[in-house]
Amino acid sequence: MTKVRPSITLNDETDKLIGNPSAWNELKCISVHNKAITNNSLPAESPREKLTNTQPKATWNNIDWHKVEEHVNRLQVRITKAVIKGKWNLVKRLSYLLTHSFYAKLLAVRKVIQNKGKRTAGIDGKLWKTPEAKMKAALKLSDKRYKAKPLKRVYIKKEWKSKKRPLGIPTMNDRAMQSLYSLALNPIAEATSDKHSFGFRKFRSTHDACEQIFRCMCRKRSAHWILEGDIKGCFDHISHQWLLDNIPMDKPVLRQFLKAGFVFNRTLFPTEAGTPQGGLVSPILANMTLDGIEDILANKYHRGKNGRITNSQREKHKVNFVRYSDDFIVTAKTKEIAEEAKELIKTFLKSKGLELSEEKTLMTHINDGFDFLGWNFRKYKGKLFIKPSKKSLLKVTEKISKIIKKGTSWTQEALIKTLNPIITGWTNYHQSVVAKETFSKLDYRIWNILWNWAKRRHPMKSHNWIRHKYWGTKGTRHWVFSTGIIQLKLPSSKKIVRHTILSLDKNPYLDKEYFTNRQYNQGLKKLSGKFKKVWDKQKGTCPICNLPIDINADAEERPLHYKNGNHEDNRISNLIYLHVHCHRQNHATNSKSNNCCPT
Repeated sequence: MTKVRPSITLNDETDKLIGNPSAWNELKCISVHNKAITNNSLPAESPREKLTNTQPKATWNNIDWHKVEEHVNRLQVRITKAVIKGKWNLVKRLSYLLTHSFYAKLLAVRKVIQNKGKRTAGIDGKLWKTPEAKMKAALKLSDKRYKAKPLKRVYIKKEWKSKKRPLGIPTMNDRAMQSLYSLALNPIAEATSDKHSFGFRKFRSTHDACEQIFRCMCRKRSAHWILEGDIKGCFDHISHQWLLDNIPMDKPVLRQFLKAGFVFNRTLFPTEAGTPQGGLVSPILANMTLDGIEDILANKYHRGKNGRITNSQREKHKVNFVRYSDDFIVTAKTKEIAEEAKELIKTFLKSKGLELSEEKTLMTHINDGFDFLGWNFRKYKGKLFIKPSKKSLLKVTEKISKIIKKGTSWTQEALIKTLNPIITGWTNYHQSVVAKETFSKLDYRIWNILWNWAKRRHPMKSHNWIRHKYWGTKGTRHWVFSTGIIQLKLPSSKKIVRHTILSLDKNPYLDKEYFTNRQYNQGLKKLSGKFKKVWDKQKGTCPICNLPIDINADAEERPLHYKNGNHEDNRISNLIYLHVHCHRQNHATNSKSNNCCPT
């Protein structure tokens, strides 16, 4: 078979890349894959060989994800450095390379199929369930003649309110396109974002925002007034024109994302403002829109007459800013300063098509306390305490109560297996604050609900009989809801672990070693028993791809793998943490009889 070399057309863009070997190799790779996409086939080994269902399946299941992520990360690092140096033409060229890279397309498809909405289809009803479908989706992903399909509009309930929140569900292909372009946009957003913005950012979390608020308000001489800010319909009202003028990405593709419209009750509605809620690129667009609030406050309250930001000027007004997504707080020395800051923020938001929600934007004294991200911040006799909020406790209690009522006819073992992940997730979230008293309170509430559950099951039995049937003794505790094999987790047994302070001047793309070590140390703090030993043994990295595992992600994102396939064998030597995609790939490429995994 005669080999045909792919032709690459030289133009102004490619001519500038000739001096860069890695970029030139990437450009050649793009040409080969674009040709495969155009022909709707993979490069064949023989003239008669055609694309079959088995070939994409084998290809997807054998992808070297370590190589894929390294390649994408290398380009993201170059984009970050170019942004810091202000070389925006280079940023544009590197973004083009990344969004046309086949490795980036594979990563974009993987992100979509790992997302929580992977089982929810858009208006075309398509889902990518099989390896063949995933591989074909990656091959067909292209910006050529790209037209986004309208979103499927659904309404979901808001917490504690009768109102419903609109949510748009894009098609799988549109989600993958958004994921692809977010790979190039995210490094730009990280390099240009506000220092004290924590929502939807790589390696940042609600706990980092909580720790920052504590550092701003823990001293006796700290600010006493807080402006609790909430932006009205942030994702629904951002100006499209502002986004098109200021977001550094491919304008035709961005316009398709913004102007796709939505379908509700079989009727097509246009979108004149806002980002596509439910889309993977929406949080990045919203963050980039709101970046700049910190700068206008710093220019007003932190700069002296000489134009420099000084600590003495900071102490004079005690203005600090912390934002998580579209919720933020501003601290101030007096109520008047807080009111003035509110007007500055209003003016800033107006140019973006946004406004503050009057009913949710409040002025609060620290002695009265305020709720933020599920915690209550309040000073008692001059000392700041951060506790789980009453709303958060009430919400988890109601959730547990509904499950127990629903499980009237369930076995005790089934009920325990359903409740344990909920209790673990809630206590893990609050274990870094002053939560021991709240955990004990939740203990008591769960006991009461379970006692009523047990009495309803056996109305003719004595209390002593019920107690011995469902509750046992473990150590010093005499009321342990247990079957003898499995027991209900006790919130009060969760140990309090202080959160590790984040260095705010670190960039996730340039300081990878710092964030890898930080996640490893966080795992050692949060995990206990054999799980801590397993984590320590593998140094917080996945043995299949040799990349770090995010300890702050949901437990389902880092499944515990049994090397010999026996789920009853809980020896430390048989257990290992993996990425969810590595776990799935390991089972797809290894039979049950040979369920091997790297050690």
